[in-house]
Amino acid sequence: MYLVESKAGAIACMLFSLLLLGTWPALLTLLERRGRLPQHTYLDYTITNLLAATFIAFTAGEIGRSTMDKPNFFTPLSQENWPSVLFAIAGGLVLSLGNLSTQYAWAYVGLSVTEVITASITVVIGTTLNYYLDEKINKAEILFPGVGCFLIAVCLGSAVHASNAADNKAKLDYFENDSKNGVGTKGVTDSKQTNTNTNTVDMNDLENGAAFGEKAKAGTALFLIEVENKRAMKVFGKSTYIGLAITFFAGACLSLFSPAFNLATNDQWHVLNDGVPHLSVYTAFFYFSVSSSLIATILNFTFLYRPVLNAPKSTLKSYVNDWDGRGWALLAGLLSGFGNGLQFMGGQAAGYAAADAVQALPLVSTFWGVILFGEYRRSSGRTYTLLAGMLLMFIAAVAILMASAGHRKLNR
Repeated sequence: MYLVESKAGAIACMLFSLLLLGTWPALLTLLERRGRLPQHTYLDYTITNLLAATFIAFTAGEIGRSTMDKPNFFTPLSQENWPSVLFAIAGGLVLSLGNLSTQYAWAYVGLSVTEVITASITVVIGTTLNYYLDEKINKAEILFPGVGCFLIAVCLGSAVHASNAADNKAKLDYFENDSKNGVGTKGVTDSKQTNTNTNTVDMNDLENGAAFGEKAKAGTALFLIEVENKRAMKVFGKSTYIGLAITFFAGACLSLFSPAFNLATNDQWHVLNDGVPHLSVYTAFFYFSVSSSLIATILNFTFLYRPVLNAPKSTLKSYVNDWDGRGWALLAGLLSGFGNGLQFMGGQAAGYAAADAVQALPLVSTFWGVILFGEYRRSSGRTYTLLAGMLLMFIAAVAILMASAGHRKLNR
């Protein structure tokens, strides 16, 4: 049987999934800004991500009696259901490529903008595909206005990025001019002496919880420079178009993983032989996660020695010995694994189109971006207005998409 079958239970899964899936990117961004190599971080993340899927499969996947319509985790493992297994594997593959791409995009265009664009592409394409795959069990008159809210949000997100980039450029230009005129040194000293100001952020404090080290006021030019000096990937002077291209590629990949998983669990294309049960959501999620973890491990081991986008080189020995921040990376993998599992359980019960509401990640990631990283601090009124409009659109989108939730009939 399935642990989540009611509409209320599905919505609860979606909301909790939204919280988890919006939090783990902030943890990986934190580590990159503190100088930990993305290859090291993602290898750690992959370990616990797979462990989360395994835990779900062996616990929730074995609750209750296995039936033809709702098999438990182990039942489909010995059946001739390879077409469905391949769909699950394909879903894991595109999810891994999408998540890996976003890790590099965060360095170029920031956490908030990356999540806005990828989430919006995922919802526009993925929700439409899932709506038709699920034989329109979600209410179209409610569902697609929610998709429209995501489209508006991505436009506002692009405007937020442009406005914030202009704000940051103005701060750096002003700081550079002051330095040339002999004023910059005083500004640096004043910033470093401000240790009790509530609007200060120190990257070491964020991970270790200790008030040590010199701080720069969040949102200042000095703060931007310090972040750039600490981070693993140096992006000053590089075109943001690189980051945007990576972001759109990530969005395209992420828009396909949910429809692929939908096909794996419900066999809408009738690729299974007669009498063969559909994959349970737990079995499909296990295959999905094994595929995602395998491709992520292969790529990141390759990137240790052949890094991309000017990331520093590393070695297997350096990775094994790199314990700085490993706990945060492992936690991120758990959050992502459980978040994906909850999304799929909610989607199986109420329709995968409605479950795409969890892609409103910027609601959570923007909160962490402001709290942890000082994003948008000391920005212009225009930036704040656009940011508020973007968040309101995401709130509306989540509410509308969840209101479109339906109820899936038995498979066979």
